[in-house]
Amino acid sequence: LTQELTKKDDVERRFLLLLQNNMELRPGGGFLGQYAVMKIKNGEVTGLTFEDANLLDQRITAKINPPYPFEKMMSIKKWKFRDSNFSPDFPTNVEKAKYFYRLAGGNSNFDGVIAVNATTFERAFELTGPITIQGVELNHQNAILKLEEMVEKKYILNPEIDTQNRKDMMKTLAVKMTEKLTGIQNISKLAEFGLGELRNKDVMLYFENEELQKAVEEAHWDGRVAVDWGGDYFMMVDANLGALKSDYFIDRKINYEVDLTGEKPIATVYIDYKHNATYGDWRTSDYHSYLRLYVPKGSVLLEREMVSYPNVQEEFGKTYFGFILHVLINRSTNVKVKYELPESVREGDYKLLIQKQSGTGDVPVTVKVKTTEGEFTQEEFLKKDLK
Repeated sequence: LTQELTKKDDVERRFLLLLQNNMELRPGGGFLGQYAVMKIKNGEVTGLTFEDANLLDQRITAKINPPYPFEKMMSIKKWKFRDSNFSPDFPTNVEKAKYFYRLAGGNSNFDGVIAVNATTFERAFELTGPITIQGVELNHQNAILKLEEMVEKKYILNPEIDTQNRKDMMKTLAVKMTEKLTGIQNISKLAEFGLGELRNKDVMLYFENEELQKAVEEAHWDGRVAVDWGGDYFMMVDANLGALKSDYFIDRKINYEVDLTGEKPIATVYIDYKHNATYGDWRTSDYHSYLRLYVPKGSVLLEREMVSYPNVQEEFGKTYFGFILHVLINRSTNVKVKYELPESVREGDYKLLIQKQSGTGDVPVTVKVKTTEGEFTQEEFLKKDLK
């Protein structure tokens, strides 16, 4: 990757950067509020332009029907760029983002697409040190919250203020941060930071160069939903729809229990949501999510608690159960979903893959497996995909 981006071949390469705010979690990481186009030539950044995604969307005249949860939960009638990352599969979101970029009149022939979540941006301040913008000092402890106040709060509380250029300060910040990052002499520290963000899926990569993309896939930096896994499988995917930036206050915990001793293999999933905010304001509300549980193809839903009537579909060689759920401020919601697994999960040695949704942080996971040989329990943090 480093060799590709630092080539001295006098060829200009264009990359689309998707800047996702995971305080407002979406299936692909976070709400796509901003994007940037970066140009690299002879191993140097020759151009970096930022824009509010809403401004790009204003140039889209085509009416594209959105996934039904947007219309049902938010009354959105047209699907546009800012909502394009509705899949847990990053390559799928890449194609959607490029599609909407073309609809807005842009040249979508990018050499690569890179998604970056807001938490990565905040952690980058640990490398650069504080940066002052418009008289406000930003650091690794306050950057996300301070930036939200600078680009959101006063515009929400004063609707008469022009919002067209409310995120212009991000351009100045981007230049300053780029200068500081490229000036870091401790390359091993910078590499360690980058690898950590790739492993936890807060940064995801896609390249048109087939050889480079193959290397990205082998390292599992591509954010892809696994389609070639032969055992048991589980992935929970939240979509914050109409709950403002409330994911900042949401804690999740997963308990996954499998019983392989009965007539049919049965899985029971318990997902505990806790809303840690004590009051609502311009940034925080009750939590409203469209939750999808991706499970082995052919699984049959048996029971559900604390979620809506299910939407059952197939995608990526999986079955998924889609639900609407709510978590009130300063309260908890305890979800239970029980389903019958296909018989194939009992063939050979039992194995399980749990994939992480980009942007969710470190989620505690407990797995309990009951077999004819006994019961096995394992506790982990879902920092990355777990096998």
